[in-house]
This record gives sequence, structure tokens and C-alpha cells, in this order.
Amino acid sequence: MSDVATKLGKDAEYLLTHECKTFRKETLILPGPDFVDRVFAHSDRPIPALRSLQQLFDHGRLGGTGYVSILPVDQGIEHSAAASFAPNPIYFDPENIVKLALEGGCNAVASTLGVLAMVARKYAHKIPFVLKFNHNELLTYPTFEDQILFASMKQARDMGCVAVGATIYFGHATSNRQIIEVARAFEMAQDMGMATILWCYTRNNAFKKDGVDYHVSADLTGQANHLGVTIKADIVKQKQPENNGGYTAINFGKTHPAVYQCLTTNHPIDLTRYQVANCYMGRAGLINSGGASSGADDLNEAVRTAVINKRAGGMGLISGRKAFQRPMQEGVDLLNAIQDVYLDDTVTIA
Repeated sequence: MSDVATKLGKDAEYLLTHECKTFRKETLILPGPDFVDRVFAHSDRPIPALRSLQQLFDHGRLGGTGYVSILPVDQGIEHSAAASFAPNPIYFDPENIVKLALEGGCNAVASTLGVLAMVARKYAHKIPFVLKFNHNELLTYPTFEDQILFASMKQARDMGCVAVGATIYFGHATSNRQIIEVARAFEMAQDMGMATILWCYTRNNAFKKDGVDYHVSADLTGQANHLGVTIKADIVKQKQPENNGGYTAINFGKTHPAVYQCLTTNHPIDLTRYQVANCYMGRAGLINSGGASSGADDLNEAVRTAVINKRAGGMGLISGRKAFQRPMQEGVDLLNAIQDVYLDDTVTIA
């Protein structure tokens, strides 16, 4: 058995031999060393933005493959610094966040204005920076979930970022304002020569029904992806689907029976392929999130997520808490295990 198969355990055959019959692999635009030339060079992206994308694709252990492994650490705001960094207090220091991304062989490090600005002159030329410019600030009481701006595109450019990132809560009461804000910011960022990455999350209490959380349904997350690429996200970050039928269960919006009868199955690779299809059939890259740290099995869980993403036609993983909420060397090992999936030629497109 390969090292990847060993980490997958009992799921190895289920995940490594599956053949997707919904969207055939021949219909997808797949990652590869020539992705910028083959896909984005035909778009209206400014030349400096293409150069930035290429810089991101060329860095780290996955450099030159078309796949990406990004370390995202904005949880100091999103989940509070205490909840995020108390398990490993060294990451209260921004420099250690960048060091983890460097030592872990990542394509880029994504973090807040404060973190990246504090160490920009030392590291911005050593690893691509991605400025996450909006956040859900949870110190306000009573808690109100919203994504608000924390930084400008000029600040991102001036510190040497190759890309900017943002979150939109699609389905939330404030989503219209967030879409407008992020669309304008992305336009400005690309004009300034930076690539764009969008966290396309769904968020509405009504998306939980009868004990099932449809925030991670393939149909709702797929539509969130489609809205994200509409405002010219070059790369979409999305949670990997865990179920399907959000539209029909909640009984809102518009869908089609073929989505559930022909274009998806219950297999996680097929559900994730539906997310890829909604990213213009892969012309915008899909990176799945690594999820929360759950303990000793984090590495094997991360490998499983990476296998599903790669075999579905995705572009990589963006994994944070599983990596930084543990000793640095263990975090490096976890990031390397994820990257090994994308470097393993035996893990093929389903």
C-alpha cells in the first residue's frame, strides 16, 4: 500500500478507485504547470495579476504543479486569539505563523493586516503573502455575525502581497453588502496586480433543518462558489460537502431535479466535483478548507480531504488550525502530508 492509502485506512479503496460518472474528468479544466497560460492568460486579468498568480503557483513544495497548499491564520479575529492560539501560544507571535508556512513548504501564507504588516520587510520576498482583508469580529455583544473590512487594497499592495482574500457569508442578511464590498475590492486588487481568493461560505440559521446542517450541502456550497467566481475570484475556498439537497430540504431558491438525479451522487468525490463544476468547470481553482483540529487523527483527516479534493478536480487545500494548534514540527509534518497527496502521481483524477 502507498503511504496515502495507509493514511486513508479502510476508506482507501472507496476513495482511490472511485470513477466519477457525473461530470466526466475530460470536461474539466484541471490544474497543471501551465494553468496560468492555459486559463487565465485568456481572461481580462491585468498582466501584473497574472504574474502574481504565477508567483503563487511556483512557490513551495507544490511549485510548478498547478496545485496549491496555503496556510491561513486569521482565527485570531474569527475565533478569538485565546481560542485559536492558547493550544500553542507561540503563534501569538506573527513571525511564527510565517515560519510555519515557510518550513511547511506552502505556496503562500494568508493572514490579517496586522500579522503580515508586522513582518513584511523580512518575509514578503521569501513567501507569497495573501492579505485577508475582511473578518467576522466576535467581541461585539450580543454577537452579530458579519464580515467587515479591516484593510485596504493599497495596504496589501504596499506590503508586497501577491493576492488578497475575503469571506462572503452567502445567504446571510448582510450578504448583499458583502458582495458589493468584495466585488469592488477585487476589482481594485486585480488592477493593482494582485490575485483574488474568496472564502465562499454559506451562513444562515435556516440552513439547519431537522438536525442536518446544510451549510455544507453540495448544492448550496456549489451556488456560493458560482457567485464567487462571478465577482472574479481567481481561487475559491470552500468547505468540502458533507451532504446534499439543501435547496429541497429548506424549500427555497431555485434548483433542478437533474442536480440530484444526474449531476451528483452520495460519494464525497462526486459532491466535491459539483463544487468544481460551479467554479466554471475548474477555470477558477477550488481549494477546500482543512477544518477544525480534532486531535490525534488530524493528519489522516487532512490527507482524506486532500485526496477527495484532488480526485474531484480541485486545486489544493488551505489548512490552518490542524497545523498551527500543535507543535511546529507536527504542523510541518501535517502540511507536508497534504502536499504529498498532490505530488503522488498514483492519486489520479476520478
